[in-house]
Amino acid sequence: MKRSLHWILPLGTGMVILGLWWAVTTIWAEQLIYFPGPWAVVEAVWSERAELLPATWKTLWMALAGFAAATAGGSILALALASTRPVRQSLYPWVLALQMVPVVIMIPIFQIWFSYDSVKTIVSMTFMISFFPIVANTTMGLVSTDRRLRELFLTWHARPWQEFLYLRIPFALPYFLTGLKIAAVLAPVGVITGDMLAGTSEGTSGLGFLLYKYRSEFRPDAVFAVALLSALLGFLFAAAIQALSWLLLHRWHDSATGKE
Repeated sequence: MKRSLHWILPLGTGMVILGLWWAVTTIWAEQLIYFPGPWAVVEAVWSERAELLPATWKTLWMALAGFAAATAGGSILALALASTRPVRQSLYPWVLALQMVPVVIMIPIFQIWFSYDSVKTIVSMTFMISFFPIVANTTMGLVSTDRRLRELFLTWHARPWQEFLYLRIPFALPYFLTGLKIAAVLAPVGVITGDMLAGTSEGTSGLGFLLYKYRSEFRPDAVFAVALLSALLGFLFAAAIQALSWLLLHRWHDSATGKE
């Protein structure tokens, strides 16, 4: 029953929201001419599929590229930060400082570095947005290992690499996966934002360019269609990481076993 509720409750809530959306846009259709109903959004997705589907595909693979780079880079940096306290104290403040720089400011810098290559600029922006949650969460997990377990490893004369491999990394795995979940949701947002600001061209554009285009054409139904596809991409990323979390944790960690 509990497992059924895990699916029934969100689906039921979604149906209620969808019904309210339909009712509001039907009853007050004349007053809400710039707020399309759900059926109008679906029709816009279908009518603009020749543009939307290639743009969605391009957004997807750029998000995957930025997310993969952030996962690799963030994991390596987190391992370095957790290795010793002096390394962490030396580098972590600069990681925080980098995160405080508005990503929008970095777009012209990336454009200059990459000779106005829009794809490299957008992937780099996505990398920056996704990078910090992975670093912060993974580092926290690696340095939060139970002191008693670490002392037990020392008692058995475990080497530092053995402590890292058999104790710290498994302990930090839930933290790492939490960082991945946050980064996975942010990755499509980073691509779409970068696509709007980095200036891709029609025919090679992602969803961000189409969002800018439909807004300029004053087409709220098409704008909502882009928003719908963007949300679906975010859901796809989040669902993939959730499945990975269950695969890695369901045998031993309470967060995945369903026990409370």
